[in-house]
Amino acid sequence: MSTCVITGFGAGIGRATAIKLAQDGLFDKYALIGRNEKDMNNTWGEMTRFVSTDRIKIYYLDLSKPELIPAIVEEIHNEMGDINCLLNIAGYTDPKSLLTTTLDSFELTYRVNVFAPFMLMRECVKYMKNTGGKILNVASTAGMTPRPGWLSYASSKAAVISMSQTLTAELAEYGISVYCVSPGRCATKLRKRLAPDEDPTTIMQPEDVAGVICNLIGPNECCLDGQNIVIRKAVK
Repeated sequence: MSTCVITGFGAGIGRATAIKLAQDGLFDKYALIGRNEKDMNNTWGEMTRFVSTDRIKIYYLDLSKPELIPAIVEEIHNEMGDINCLLNIAGYTDPKSLLTTTLDSFELTYRVNVFAPFMLMRECVKYMKNTGGKILNVASTAGMTPRPGWLSYASSKAAVISMSQTLTAELAEYGISVYCVSPGRCATKLRKRLAPDEDPTTIMQPEDVAGVICNLIGPNECCLDGQNIVIRKAVK
């Protein structure tokens, strides 16, 4: 029985991905990690249109507390069996310039965007190394190019890209493929904080990114791991 662990499934790209995975039937079970109960229950309800309720379980965790992750991953393994896929989709941003960014804000951004994915990968690989599988991390084009005023967010996503590429070679011996995608402008709550005046109908939608993610972690993809895959919508 295959199990997929997903963070950030309550909204945006994570929500769209979780629903599409359930619709496509790519995995037998889904372990969903998050903290916003209302949003998570809404996504869970959509997923149960396609898979039975006993195949989906929500694990409540604030990813700003990555030290709690080992216990959660152990619980997932004990309750749902082999972990075959990990999707690190959750993200946080507090866009400020250098002179207005506080150490607390900078650290919180890294705890959610960098430390939590690191801990999830480390703990999941303890089990995945026996079976192989796939890990996919969602970074951002902000981690590739200068973004004045987005210091903590942009640098954290650069770290995600680097971690993904480093672990591609390190985990290959276990039959684990590591993917990284960097979406451009996408109509999510996080994007609204970065660009509050932007019209969300004019940019890429979460479902567009979800389609790419599902293709990458599907059974037929075998050549794109180790790359930072940019996802952008063409400007018309």
